[in-house]
Formats: sequence, C-alpha cells, structure tokens
Amino acid sequence: MLLRHYWMIKAINIIAFDVPYPANYGGVIDVFYKIKYLHQKGIKVHLHCFEYGREEQPELNKYCESVNYYKRKTGVGAQLSKIPYIVKSRTSKRLKANLLQNDFPILFEGLHSCFLLSDVAFKDRLKVVRNHNIEHDYYEKLAVVEKNTIKRAYYKSEAKKLKLFEPILKNADFCLAISNTDLNYFNRTYPENETLLITPFHQNNKIKVKEGKGDYVLYHGNLSVAENANAAFFMINNVFSDLTIPLVIAGLNPPKTLEELVAKHSHIQLIKNPTDEKMEGLINNAQLNFLYTAQATGLKLKLLNVLYNGRFCLVNTNMVLGTSLAEACIVKDEVEEIKLTIKSCFDKELNKIDVEKRREILKRYSNEFSFQEMMKAIS
Repeated sequence: MLLRHYWMIKAINIIAFDVPYPANYGGVIDVFYKIKYLHQKGIKVHLHCFEYGREEQPELNKYCESVNYYKRKTGVGAQLSKIPYIVKSRTSKRLKANLLQNDFPILFEGLHSCFLLSDVAFKDRLKVVRNHNIEHDYYEKLAVVEKNTIKRAYYKSEAKKLKLFEPILKNADFCLAISNTDLNYFNRTYPENETLLITPFHQNNKIKVKEGKGDYVLYHGNLSVAENANAAFFMINNVFSDLTIPLVIAGLNPPKTLEELVAKHSHIQLIKNPTDEKMEGLINNAQLNFLYTAQATGLKLKLLNVLYNGRFCLVNTNMVLGTSLAEACIVKDEVEEIKLTIKSCFDKELNKIDVEKRREILKRYSNEFSFQEMMKAIS
C-alpha cells in the first residue's frame, strides 16, 4: 500500500469532531488547513463534521466536494454510556449511510470520530486515524488541573473510558501521530498497527519575522481551557508580579477570575476574543512570545504559529517535548531563569542567522512535508 503514488487518490472522506471553521483552536486548525491543502493538490474532500455550537460554514464549500453536518448528541444519555462521551455523542446513522455512498478512503479525525472504525460495513475500506493526542492521558491531565469538582469527576471518568475504548485503533490501516512522544506510545501499545508521524497542517507558508524590536511579551491561547488559563495565572503571579515589562494576554473566552487579576496590574493587558488578523499582529509585533504549559501532550499548534511569525520564543520543556522545535526556542523552566531571559531578550534583535536556523528546522513541519508523508499512508 505504501508503494502506490498519492496521485492515485482522487477523493477522501474526512470525519471531523467539530466544524473546522473558523480555524481558531488547535484541533480544528490541523483539520481545516489539511482540507485546504488537499484541495490545493486536486484531491476532492467529502467532509463530515459534528456540529455543536458552531453554525454551518459556507467557507468550507470552497475547499470541499461535499460538506455534511451532523448534530452532536449531547446530554445525560451520552454521558452515562460505557463508550466515552466524546465518542458516543458523535454517532450518526446518517453518517454511516453517507460514507457507504462511495468507496473513498476514510480519515477519522481524533479518537472522537472513531465510532464506526470497527463497523463490519467498512472492513474493506481504507481507514486512517489522525490521533491529535493520547486522549486518556490528556483527560487525566485535565482532571489534575481542574478545580471544579463535577468537571474533575467527568474528566477522570472520561479518561478511564477512553483508555478502554482506544484499542479500537487496531481496526485502522494506519494511524497518524502528531508528535514523537505520541508516535512512541502508539508504536509501543499497538505494534501490529503502522503509525506514522505527521506534524499538524497550519496556515503558514513561510517565515514572516518582523525586523526591529517589540515592546511587550505575549501569551496567547484558548483561555476557556483550564490548562491555558492556569498558564496565564502562573505568568502573572510568579513572573510578572514583580517584573514590570509589559505583558499582553490574548485569547478566547477568558474566565472572570483572570480578568479580575489582570485589572490589578497596570502593565498587564487582556485582549478577549481577538480576530485572526488581530492575533497575527500581536504575535508579529511582540518582542517575545512566551508559551508555557503544564501538559506535555500532542504538539502545540500555537508554538508553530509563533515560530513562523514571531521574534523570540520562550517556552518551558513541556511545550517542546516530543518535537524537534527546542532548537528554535529559548527553553527555561525555573521562574528566576524565565525572568532573566525576558529581561535579556528586550535588549536584543533577532538576527539573520537565528531566522535561517529556524527556517531549516521548520522544513520538517511544512504543509508540503506533512502532505507527502500522509499520502504515503492513504495511497
């Protein structure tokens, strides 16, 4: 199968866990720009996506041969099932019927969308699973940082269900891991499967680092996610409480407690729900992009975006674990080292040697490289 050429693939079904537009958070960024790149390469995409909170998006019609929307089955019934909620709520008889209308390969985006993976109706179809995370590990870590008792109980329960459900991956012809850490896990856990490393698709085609210097540090992320909000709290309370260099925090739906904390510091600014254009400008104009995470899961797409568009990039070890991106960043974990690094970066300009080094590292993370690797699996 691996020896066939990608141009033999004329069309593909993609089952997405969410409506992949607007592409404003990690998982859907990979899905949307994958669809866009496949379209660019002349491959017809039949998109099947689960809808919950996002409306139908005409933008997707530009890149897809067909777009099918399915209501996600939220509610108590899905939560009480032995099947993980993120899977049970994404079941659809209409999806199965639509998939049986053609014989194209099926790309399941995330364990979320894998309910039909073991269905005998698809035993002779080429089935590929894109793993965005080691999902049970991700949910276990969400439980650790979650302060709400009910949510924490849900995350723990979901983690157990996901671990039991995960062996459904044995029904896939190929799995696509997003980081080296995940690749090693899936190779070790499912040695009978073939798993390939396919880094995320994204919006960047070339490095666009702005010359000169900026006058603020930027942290950004989906602030409705506890992991990202906690990172913002950490920065304010441990780094910028006595460091007067301006800090900008930007992202989706910040909690009220974060807004209240930011209001106590005149040198810290919170930008809620910035547009894509606004976010791009913030990254581009910052002197330093500071990315911090307590969870070493998957590959953080915002890190790739910063490396393509920002000046200096300061991260902790968890942010680059399982990737080859540490060489393109400044990696610090101790608070005092972080403070010293921030201060020193404000006296520097990113030089051409640094940019060229970054360009070389990022070749392995380009959409074209990911496309070629993915086509080896689905051709």
